[in-house]
Amino acid sequence: MQIIAMLTMLIDHIGYIFFPGELAWRFVGRIAFPIYCYALVQGHIHTSSRPRYLRRLLVIALLAQIPYNLALDPGGWNVVFTLLLSAAVLTLLDKLPKLWYGIPVVILAVLLMDLLPLDYNAYGLLLVLIFRYTRSYWLVLAHFALNVFYLFYYNWLVQMASIVPTLLIALTPGFWILLERKRLPRWVWWSFYPAHLAVLALVKILFFQDWVSIEWRSLFTL
Repeated sequence: MQIIAMLTMLIDHIGYIFFPGELAWRFVGRIAFPIYCYALVQGHIHTSSRPRYLRRLLVIALLAQIPYNLALDPGGWNVVFTLLLSAAVLTLLDKLPKLWYGIPVVILAVLLMDLLPLDYNAYGLLLVLIFRYTRSYWLVLAHFALNVFYLFYYNWLVQMASIVPTLLIALTPGFWILLERKRLPRWVWWSFYPAHLAVLALVKILFFQDWVSIEWRSLFTL
């Protein structure tokens, strides 16, 4: 599971940087994000310390930010910030006496995440919530509905491919549990995102002379 997520994310980023006109790379890359959302939810459920889990996400997000700006988006926040805010929302929802009390919290978080220059924006939070609170066919239907919404309102055609890992997670749980048993060392899983972005940024700069200036002002403008 971890290897699939890392490889498909790497393929996605290579395609985005070096082959921007070839959508096949991006379609393959859509497999990665649902797996990371699923892994975030499992981490949230099973971690022995949620504050420590959130701190770890914050450290990774900070380490990845400049490589992300240099490699992918000079004016945006990397996807680990999206996952960090989503994990914070999950933690808050778990503290409420009834789940429906969290509806205003989710609405405010969605509005905030759509204002901030986050990778995946509120889509990331909504997908994390789908993985947290739905199962089986409802999981597939909710993810498909989310993708359809973003297709019509944001023209996210390639995002439709992200339903593939969700189908496997929801409809073949035995196979997915088998994949989860094959675990990488924790430091590889946690360090891969900032490390691969740093390597791609170096390749982009050194071999293609493709320098970018980080748009610091846009990072802190709503």
